[in-house]
Amino acid sequence: MTELEALKADVETLKANAPEDKLSMVVFSGDLDNMLAAFIIATGAAAMFEKVSMFFTFWAIPALRDPKKTPPSKNLIATMFGWMLPKGFPKLKLSRMHMAGGGTMMMKGLMKKKNVMSLDQLIKAAADSGVQIYICEMSMDLMGFSKEEMIDYPNLKLAGVGKFLQDAGTSKVSLFV
Repeated sequence: MTELEALKADVETLKANAPEDKLSMVVFSGDLDNMLAAFIIATGAAAMFEKVSMFFTFWAIPALRDPKKTPPSKNLIATMFGWMLPKGFPKLKLSRMHMAGGGTMMMKGLMKKKNVMSLDQLIKAAADSGVQIYICEMSMDLMGFSKEEMIDYPNLKLAGVGKFLQDAGTSKVSLFV
């Protein structure tokens, strides 16, 4: 094999293993400010990348619960998780400076005044932009949640950690929020 052929083979190998034009994000925190950051990044990335996927796990999952839906009957532990965790994104609190609801209310008011999209609007924008949401099946099972009690989102699927790792392994950017 000549040196030129070897270089061509190396270039082909690099092309075949190059990351794809996509973002993969683990969303772990269910706090309002972290959720806002995750969806701001996701919608911004959707304008730049071909594909964006968000993998919701543990404490982020309750943010995707639909407050209008009645969950199926649950065992005691699942019922307790349901009571203790927020039912949907309207019930999320700030991670810092919550101040018994005053900080959260102040932040939402400031966002409105400054024309910053609300979490509700960001979730809609993400859906309109084709952002894929995966919810961790294991976390859902541990906490006793079901897909039937989640928000109606066009690109929402249940998946295991392997799906996230598969996406992240070929992404230009991977984040943990």
